[in-house]
Amino acid sequence: MYLLEVKNVKKVYTTRMGGNTVQALSNVSFSVEKGEMLAIMGESGSGKTTLLNILASLDKPTGGDVLLNGKSILSISEKEISAFRRDNLGFVFQDFNLLDTFSIQDNIFLPLVLAGKTYDQMNQRLNPIAKRLQITDILSKYPYEISGGQKQRTAVARALITQPQLILADEPTGSLDSRSSDELLKLFTEINQDGQTILMVTHSVKAASHAKRVLFIKDGEVYHQIYKGNATNEQMYQKIADTLTLIATGGVRDA
Repeated sequence: MYLLEVKNVKKVYTTRMGGNTVQALSNVSFSVEKGEMLAIMGESGSGKTTLLNILASLDKPTGGDVLLNGKSILSISEKEISAFRRDNLGFVFQDFNLLDTFSIQDNIFLPLVLAGKTYDQMNQRLNPIAKRLQITDILSKYPYEISGGQKQRTAVARALITQPQLILADEPTGSLDSRSSDELLKLFTEINQDGQTILMVTHSVKAASHAKRVLFIKDGEVYHQIYKGNATNEQMYQKIADTLTLIATGGVRDA
C-alpha cells in the first residue's frame, strides 16, 4: 500500500531579474510504501531540497501531484495547510529548530498545544516517547543546557508526538558527532521497525545505508534507485558509495 505518491512533479522558478527560468524538478515520480524508510540523495543543486519542501507542503509544484494516502495535498486550502502539516507530518531538521525559551517538554508539546490538546492528553503521549528516546531526565531543561544528540532526540520526540503518517527528515545527522549520529540512526531504525514511515534527505552515505531504499536525484530528476534487501548496513554503505561514484562519472540510469 502506497502512503505517498509523487506523480510527474515539476518545479520551475522564475528569477526576478530578467525573467529567466530555472527548472529545479522535472517529471519526478516515485512512491513510498507505508512502513518504508526511504533516503533521498543528490549533490547540492540537484533538486532534493525543493522536492522535500513540496512534500512538506511548504512549496507547491509547477506541475504534477503529490498524494498522501490517496489524497492530493495540493488541493488543501491555504487556511487548512498548517493543520494538515501538524496532523500528518513530523519534521526532523539538521539544526533541530528548538525554541531556547521553551523547556524540552514544552518544545515537544508545542504541536499538540497548537492542535488544542489538553495537558493530560499531551502527557499521556509524552511519557512513553520520552522513555523510549531516553530524554525523561532532561524534560525540565532548556535546549542550551543539553547536547546535540539530546537536542535531536528532542526533535524526534516532537515529530513523533503528533502520531504522524510520515516523518520527513532533512539532513538529520548533519549537526551531530559520530556517536550521536549512530544513536540517532539506530533510533530511526527502531522507530521504522515499529511501523513509522520515514523519508530522509541526506548527503551522508552512512545515514542512507540505514534506509530500505535509496533514491538518487540528479539535475532535477529521479536518476537511479537501489534497494537494501537483505544487505547489512555495511554492504548497503558500499552499494551507495559505488553508485555515487558511477553517477558522478555519468554511469547508471534506470529510474
